[in-house]
Amino acid sequence: MKHFLEVCEAAARKGGNTLLEMRGKAAVQAKAPRDLVTEADIAAQDVVFGVLREQFPTHAIVGEEALLDEPADIDHSYRWLIDPLDGTTNYVHGLPYYATSVALVRNGTPIVGAIFNPETNECYTAAEGMGAFLNGEPLKVSCVETMSDALLAASFAATVDPASPEVQRFLRVLGEAQAVRRLGAAALNLCLVAASQLDGYFGSTTKSWDVAAGIVIVQEAGGYVTGIHGEPFDIESPHFVAAATSPLHGKICQFM
Repeated sequence: MKHFLEVCEAAARKGGNTLLEMRGKAAVQAKAPRDLVTEADIAAQDVVFGVLREQFPTHAIVGEEALLDEPADIDHSYRWLIDPLDGTTNYVHGLPYYATSVALVRNGTPIVGAIFNPETNECYTAAEGMGAFLNGEPLKVSCVETMSDALLAASFAATVDPASPEVQRFLRVLGEAQAVRRLGAAALNLCLVAASQLDGYFGSTTKSWDVAAGIVIVQEAGGYVTGIHGEPFDIESPHFVAAATSPLHGKICQFM
């Protein structure tokens, strides 16, 4: 497990530093309305892929920008999930809230994660049974149990219908929580829950590579993560509620 974590962190740091080097220089394209991709996304993914493939030549590797090639003797029990640039819109606009996220999933369960924000030089890491850390310092979730004391975050799709269920969930929670934020980087939002800077976070349009690493980090920091309605979390359908405490988690789920 230690070797997995070391490689995971090295890959995330290398990908993030690639983003920093290319900031302000990378060409931008639209994958869909309001959904951006840059040359930096692709360059960072290639860098992360290179680190992982060198160390684990038989593991499956999936990136947000492409399903990467698989070796003939692939071991399907291990799958790496890469989000080379979580927070692309923030990155394009110069908002320093973006990261490279790398996770290892074993038999469907995320077990190792690293998320690196190169703007702040903050690297969040965790491995199953080993705790969660920020630049080597232990992380622990907050003790908040009530909605009225909770600072929460929510995620929406890049293009969202005001009448959609996710917006309705947001409005229900908005009336109960101390405050709700939409920060634009799912992986980092989960890190803030682990670091007790947020008390909870929910999303129903996130992808597996958005949240796999952050899920490990929250859980290893003592937090709770389930599916959007309280069911067991499923990385193949990664709609979730993450919270610092069990009482708060249950209250958030009531509004989903």
